[in-house]
Amino acid sequence: MTEIATIMAKSQTLDIINKKSVDILSKDFKYDEMVKIEKDSQGNIILIQADTGKLNYIAAELSTECNKELSDMKNTAIKVPLGWMSDKSAFYNIGPKISVEIEPIGNISTSYESKFESAGINQTRHKIYLNVTAKIRLRLPLRNQDAEVSTQVPVSDTIIVGKIPNTTLGFPTNDQSKSGDTN
Repeated sequence: MTEIATIMAKSQTLDIINKKSVDILSKDFKYDEMVKIEKDSQGNIILIQADTGKLNYIAAELSTECNKELSDMKNTAIKVPLGWMSDKSAFYNIGPKISVEIEPIGNISTSYESKFESAGINQTRHKIYLNVTAKIRLRLPLRNQDAEVSTQVPVSDTIIVGKIPNTTLGFPTNDQSKSGDTN
């Protein structure tokens, strides 16, 4: 029963984080305000700079909104059928429902992660993620169970296109170098 209650509580917590993320990013997010792109006189990108103030605002807003919503979870309970204590799936929905209260432990923590990766010939993919972690406590009939919920919210995913060279050299791809194929 502890396992199913933990899964249900984590799912409910994750749902809150995801809904609040969508709400906040849909109203407060504009890529050109978050990330400044500078170009040289030929139009080539020479600098990408994140607006940490705006990113921190979004992280703080998400944390505040999620903390409010999670604190309201104290007033609700998950109902887990007693049949979940059995090893037989036929009994899972049978029996009285046991109330399991959920409460947040501390505040949600957030951090940003920015990744650059190759996306083709002179193309770079820039991704910004907001890492969100919440700690919750399940108040079970005989004991308490703490759980941690972590998720990564994609904030942006952009392809940056550079100049395509006139000539490319035949370097092996990762797949070719692993298999020993040199064509």
